Amino acid sequence: MTSTTFQPIAPRPAPVNSEGPLAWIKNNLLADWKTSLGTLVIGGLLLWLLPQAIHWALISASWSPHYEACHAEGVGACWGVISEKYRIILFGRYPYEEQWRPLIATILLTGLLVVSCMRSFWKTWLPLLWLAVLAVFFALMYGKVFGLTQVDTDRWGGLPLTILLSSLSLVLCFPIALLVALGRRSKLPAIRSFCTIYVELIRGVPLISVLFMASFMFPLFMPQGTQIDVLVRVLVGITLFAAAYMAEVIRGGLQAIPKGQVEAAATLGLSYWQTQRKIVLPQALAMVVPGIMNNFISTFKDTSLVTIVSLYELTGALKLGVNSDANWRPYIIEGYFFIALIYFVFCFSMSRYSRWVEKQVNKSKLR
Repeated sequence: MTSTTFQPIAPRPAPVNSEGPLAWIKNNLLADWKTSLGTLVIGGLLLWLLPQAIHWALISASWSPHYEACHAEGVGACWGVISEKYRIILFGRYPYEEQWRPLIATILLTGLLVVSCMRSFWKTWLPLLWLAVLAVFFALMYGKVFGLTQVDTDRWGGLPLTILLSSLSLVLCFPIALLVALGRRSKLPAIRSFCTIYVELIRGVPLISVLFMASFMFPLFMPQGTQIDVLVRVLVGITLFAAAYMAEVIRGGLQAIPKGQVEAAATLGLSYWQTQRKIVLPQALAMVVPGIMNNFISTFKDTSLVTIVSLYELTGALKLGVNSDANWRPYIIEGYFFIALIYFVFCFSMSRYSRWVEKQVNKSKLR
């Protein structure tokens, strides 16, 4: 009978605390010597730059709406340009005495976008609400109804124009992108080739070229006497451009679905559209939520390019209002900071909403 020899078990090290601010700093900022060196360099630059930036932006800044105060010695940022020019920045060339109309229209459209992001409002009446709000928006902006004076679309500008172009183009481009993505995976050569040509053609040129063609070249091909509003042409150009990029994002999600699921759906007798609607698209769209939201944010910022066709959205309205006044022209950088803050608020909100949607669609995977 053999005897069994028991080896002593080596003591385990004490558990490392992986929670709390100190643990986060150690893991993310001081993990190794390279990370520590980068932290020290960046931290040193911030300690050198931040006090100067704070002193320029807040301590020595001028908040007076009079440009003479900004010329004084030792004055930093001149935020008076915003208090003096904020109405033309926000509303562009819209008539001054009628600017209450774009203000109400912008509040209604922004509220509609917020409501549309809430699950409790995802009802069958939501598309009707969109139609109603858009009708009120255009009635307020254009006028010629209920005793409102007419304001042509070429005088629309500022924040209302930015929100209108971005929201409408995103709403319209999504179904187009969905169909194009499905078309690129179609077994019919004609449909697949048409969708491929559309995507490659649009993605092969910058948005400026698309806007230029829509605004200046497209009217040349129209019958004599036929004229399409420049706002409509620009909206169509942005929509088609955004749809081409979003179609590729959705196609990536479609390719990630295992082929066996489609074959299983076919054995159950589901048609092509039933398979796509009930099995493929819900999974594919859930996989590419970050990419879709990234395309939304990119389209929202790309609306600044419509300035080249004489539609003065936020950035164009800033140049229009500040550059036309020689007294405030040296302080246009403060105006750009103001616009950057507006863009940041909208883009950051979309980013956080994307995170929330990701958590919602991933709940089933955590069970």
